[in-house]
Amino acid sequence: MGSRERLWAKYGEAWGWPPETMSFEADREDLARHEAEIAAHETFNYAVLDAGETELLGCVYIDPPDERSPEGTDAVSSWWVVDRAAGSDLERELDDVVPRWLTKTWGFRRVDYSP
Repeated sequence: MGSRERLWAKYGEAWGWPPETMSFEADREDLARHEAEIAAHETFNYAVLDAGETELLGCVYIDPPDERSPEGTDAVSSWWVVDRAAGSDLERELDDVVPRWLTKTWGFRRVDYSP
């Protein structure tokens, strides 16, 4: 929730996330929903962690297109970093690597980069 205001500015209108009053339990429920979607291969969510894998620094999302997606979209992808990493080398690296990774590794031709 330390990055809530910036994340709400990016995802609030589209996803209603993260709500202002998100509790620890609500967050666990949200993570369980992600886990089920990933297990079903419906969506994918990757945590961006520090080298020791002790701190969450951000997330990368890969979702199927929906009714809001432009015609011909293969996937919808978005990512974020915590406030202290905004504008950092980490954020710039994600901005560079994720689109190339989705094209070269995943084989997507047209990705919608909006939440």
